[in-house]
Amino acid sequence: MREKGRGNSQTELLMEIYKRLFNRYGDPHWWPGETPYEVIAGAVLTQNTAWSNVEKALVNFGSRLSPEYIMSLDQSSLAEIIRPAGFHNQKSGYLLTVTQWFEQYGYCAKTVRGMPMRRVRAELLSLKGVGRETADSILLYAFGFPSFVVDAYTMRLVKRLPLDAKDGYEPVKAFFEQNLPCNVKLFNEFHALIVLNGNAYCRKTPKCRNCPLFEVCTQGKTEISKMSAFATTKKSLNSKAFSSFS
Repeated sequence: MREKGRGNSQTELLMEIYKRLFNRYGDPHWWPGETPYEVIAGAVLTQNTAWSNVEKALVNFGSRLSPEYIMSLDQSSLAEIIRPAGFHNQKSGYLLTVTQWFEQYGYCAKTVRGMPMRRVRAELLSLKGVGRETADSILLYAFGFPSFVVDAYTMRLVKRLPLDAKDGYEPVKAFFEQNLPCNVKLFNEFHALIVLNGNAYCRKTPKCRNCPLFEVCTQGKTEISKMSAFATTKKSLNSKAFSSFS
């Protein structure tokens, strides 16, 4: 039986993508957070907002950010603290809910890590305000489970490069997990690097020139070809227009 994550063209392509991104950006040291609970809080607060806004909300806690402190607050007080993160009334409820979930494990990350990943993921997904991306971020970055995180940048990457992943969150997640070595550090860095490159180059309107993935990107080559053809046509039209006045 072939070892999972080895010996196929899709694995080779994924590892080539990873290496190109790592060579460009280096170790991203992802995710910001000194304790597992800080990562949990960040994963909830970053929903539908920029990380810079989350940082402002976290600063409001000072040195008090802990599950015990969160549980000592009423929802309105918590909402005021996290106001900079946006949707503060909703997110305060979500944060209280996920903290209550963590409480059943005695706020102990080691205890959570001792549980089957599938069970922990199911528990997280049953909580109001915790979707698949948030759940997988908590699993990977807070508790060190090998659960690949899929976001808009990952979806964009899959569509633009010759990767044989089917549409949808779960199929894309399964594609990465089945075609990569099961390695928490690799999953951590790969997702972070995809986000960094998505912000820099692989945007909704891509900036393909100088992208580290250009040589392996189907759409990138198409975009550059279109730009070159447009430039050639424009130059030709300008030349004809100039000639008509000569």
